[in-house]
Amino acid sequence: MATVYVNDKAVDIGDERLNCIQAAERAGVTIPHYCWHAALSVVASCRMCLVEVGERKVDEKGQVAIAMQPKVVPGCQTPVKDGMVIRTADAKAKDAQERTLESILLNHPLDCPVCDKAGECLLQDFSFQFGKAESRMVDEKNTPPNKPDLGPNVGLFTDRCIMCSRCVRFTREVSGTAELHVVNRGSHSEIDVFEGHPLANKLATNVVDLCPVGALSSKDFLYSQRVWNLKTVNSVCSGCSTGCSILVDSNKDIVYRLRPRFNPRAQGHFMCDEGRLGYHHVNDSARLGQYLVRGEQGTKAVEWAQAAGLCREKLAAEASKDPGRVWFVFSPSMTVEEAWLLANFAQKLSPFVKLVMGPVGVVGEDDTYPKDRKGRPVQPVKFTIRAEKAANLRGVQGILNHFQKDRATYQQFLAAAKSGQVDACLIAAGQSPQVYKPSVEEGDALSAVRFVAVQQMFSSPLTDRAHLVIPASAFSEIEGTLVNHAGLAQATKAACAPSRGLRTDGQFFLELLERKGLVHAANLRKEIAKAVPAFKPLEVGDLGEYGVFCEKLKEQS
Repeated sequence: MATVYVNDKAVDIGDERLNCIQAAERAGVTIPHYCWHAALSVVASCRMCLVEVGERKVDEKGQVAIAMQPKVVPGCQTPVKDGMVIRTADAKAKDAQERTLESILLNHPLDCPVCDKAGECLLQDFSFQFGKAESRMVDEKNTPPNKPDLGPNVGLFTDRCIMCSRCVRFTREVSGTAELHVVNRGSHSEIDVFEGHPLANKLATNVVDLCPVGALSSKDFLYSQRVWNLKTVNSVCSGCSTGCSILVDSNKDIVYRLRPRFNPRAQGHFMCDEGRLGYHHVNDSARLGQYLVRGEQGTKAVEWAQAAGLCREKLAAEASKDPGRVWFVFSPSMTVEEAWLLANFAQKLSPFVKLVMGPVGVVGEDDTYPKDRKGRPVQPVKFTIRAEKAANLRGVQGILNHFQKDRATYQQFLAAAKSGQVDACLIAAGQSPQVYKPSVEEGDALSAVRFVAVQQMFSSPLTDRAHLVIPASAFSEIEGTLVNHAGLAQATKAACAPSRGLRTDGQFFLELLERKGLVHAANLRKEIAKAVPAFKPLEVGDLGEYGVFCEKLKEQS
């Protein structure tokens, strides 16, 4: 096995191909860098990662000799090998890093008090760790004009740019659309777009995450919050079946932004703008905020426990007469745990009630990247926006298959309701409006049903026909498991609490079952893993940062 020595600490790298930055990271040592990124090509342009390297040799007498190279080298561009010595804290390396940082800061404005990147800026961090306390710059700084409309979602503060070129390489290597390029030379170099070709590809806002300073900004997040006020939790994007791992940033139960979280088993380093910007419905004041009971006396608001009791009572009464005329509709975006609790409640009423998968939104075809300038897909594929707009179709299918293998479709449910073959139904865990909007025809189909319970986030033709309206939780309010197109089960955590007086979908289903306590996803996963063979990998409870694969669920799709 190959061994590398970082600041005299031995690091076993096996047979992996790593550069100095990656090898040092294994040793717990940070080599400062700006231009290098694991998902992009190496250009070694920022020169911030300069380190000393050498070779460790053992002679015939067993004595160790270290021969160091006379000059510092860029760590991002230097591959490591067995016996290599890397020194990051010696005077030569520290002096090189300090001088490089001073050069980068020559024309950089002191915008930290107003910059969105403040608090998570590598320029701030490295200036503190590796830079000088004072600037020797006495000349007037270069202040090129800003470009606030680089694209529909991205603006550029030109004077903050340190020319790392990450954004340019992203548009050429990942999105493939190549809107960005470098104009002018030397200290007058700037990032710009080609005339008539704004930064408008579906992955464009990833350049904001890639930017190590505050030059590229998200118009959606600009000046909305200071990052140190945000609470960040790991979650999963509910926009499509890719199941991108994300970070949800919120403050006081308001979601302010979504960011991609690296996951080699899911989407890699990035996410699409559709998923990134598809959170605004979570904060919408038009969301349903009360449990409503509609009857002959009109509509009245009730407490959540009373709503759950009424739902249980009505469904049980109809199931006792003819369970085959009681239907449960499951959302393909609800968590595995929610589906498990609701399916158990349905089976508790009667094994003969009918379980149905709700509508699965499909928009066009899978959209792969990179593309060429004419929009044609290029191999190898680095990112896919899936046409299937269902966050947990495989997971919910796995639960339903355990209880009922032969099931009607959602269209058959609507047809049965329209023809008077449905006496009661619960349409559960409505999807976000970006994914699916119920039609007037769907609402009209329920007009003959004696009891209709609808769980949704917003008013719709379905809630207009409902005898019981149950406010649904948003993705940012739930804790559970989502399974993507490849059978990867990932944990999603709650970033916000439901509105006052409301409970999460899982807690409502727990009340239907008359089970005491709070929903605890890890315990429910173990319960599901014991009962359903397809979910056996979930028996670990904690799914880790990257999730676990459930191969049998992939086979069911």
